[in-house]
Amino acid sequence: MIELKSIIDTLAAEDYQKFVNYLQQKNKRKDTKNIKLFKLLANSNENSKSICFNLYNVEKSNAYHALRKRLFQSLIDFTANKNLEDENSIDMQIVKYILASRTFLLQNNYNIAYKILDKAERLADEHLLFAILNEVYHTKIQYASNYPKIDLEELIIKQKENQKKHQLEDQLNIVYAKLKSVLHKVNYEGIVIDFESELENILKTHNIELNASLSFKSLYQILAIANISALATSKYYKIEDFVLKSYAILKTKKDTEKQLYYQIEIAYIIANTLFRNKKFEASLHYISEMDQLMTIKRSTYYNNFILKKTLVEALNLNYSNNQNKAIKLIESIMNKKHDDLETLLNLRLSCFMFYFQKEEFFKAKSISAKFYHTDQWYIEKAGIDWVIKKNIAELLLYIELQEDDLFFSRLKSFRRRYTIYLNQIEQERILIFLKFAEQYYIKPESIITEEFKNKLEISFKWTSVNEEDIFVISSYAWLKNKVEKGNLYQTTLRLIKR
Repeated sequence: MIELKSIIDTLAAEDYQKFVNYLQQKNKRKDTKNIKLFKLLANSNENSKSICFNLYNVEKSNAYHALRKRLFQSLIDFTANKNLEDENSIDMQIVKYILASRTFLLQNNYNIAYKILDKAERLADEHLLFAILNEVYHTKIQYASNYPKIDLEELIIKQKENQKKHQLEDQLNIVYAKLKSVLHKVNYEGIVIDFESELENILKTHNIELNASLSFKSLYQILAIANISALATSKYYKIEDFVLKSYAILKTKKDTEKQLYYQIEIAYIIANTLFRNKKFEASLHYISEMDQLMTIKRSTYYNNFILKKTLVEALNLNYSNNQNKAIKLIESIMNKKHDDLETLLNLRLSCFMFYFQKEEFFKAKSISAKFYHTDQWYIEKAGIDWVIKKNIAELLLYIELQEDDLFFSRLKSFRRRYTIYLNQIEQERILIFLKFAEQYYIKPESIITEEFKNKLEISFKWTSVNEEDIFVISSYAWLKNKVEKGNLYQTTLRLIKR
């Protein structure tokens, strides 16, 4: 039931009607209830018993379970057929060339067969389709002895070069999967790992260097690997030049629409990298490019990326002194249902932060009240880094609202649960920050003393502002603003620009 509903929820409005038409053409009997079941699932949140009763006037029915199975299969068939229709014609054209050439080869019509295979080779090579290109070479080599015009040695060299490229693409796929697995342990299980060493070891094991080359998919995976490294270490400044140069190479490739999904992913990686490096105008440029890409091919991937695009766009607007616009944008989408729960949680936490920076603390509290699950649940859904950010934000909110019991109990709980972990990942400054926050709350007059100001300045190990994480600066800005007695949002912007 849940799987069926989740598939239906991903259908765009255009596909909704197409699927109804598909069912109508498929139905041989007028009393078939599959369309009614589909509409009930699409337009309501009723449970299985209610839907069954609506269809059959009973709460349980074998006919209902059979109907669900048939609808599920119809959705799979419809999705597969749609993807075949949308699939780029180049792949299909090359496959047709290969099949046609093999027919002519069996008929001993070698001249025509090899002319067709030459066309197939040229197309597959242009579009970096290594697997299909290997089939072309395989067929050419198989019949080379029957066609003296063919240079067999040259063909063998070409095939070996192509196999190397194909193998490297496979290796990148493995490396990408391994690094995602490592990142999952860091983010969602709280396991302490030296990510940079792990990355170096995995790349060394597979004899891979990070460079911008090969196919669209390979290039995306190389960029994704670099992005995973930056995400784990917060060192986005290290990958900026590389991702921009790689994207420039990518855009010179032909037929980029064929790999549209990867192209949108890469535009997102660049936009996020530039935001984390505090280059907001440049980041918004790539958000605009991402938006344009999302509308190509009848907006096939629009729903896949709308949350990520909105999140980075809103963050850029907020730190570009357009906070009201950022809040309006994020509120327009953060309460909508979507499969990407992690990004939804990031949207809500960002909106919490915007209101907090705006010093509208009761609005921030209304968002905080919706975070009613346990820390462990949020760690599994959004990662330990998200949970730590949420806890810190809520602790500062309790200070502002002077909610003593909540502040001290939650602070005690936070220290008990996360002190060892934060020391292990060398983020002791979070604990130092909370110590300053606690001191301010207990004795607010102490913050105006020179002793407090000096202690604050020397207690944090800072890199340059260009290299420091934007969210770390945002937290520090709260303390800095208490010392200066200014406007929190403007203090935050000033520290980031400094």
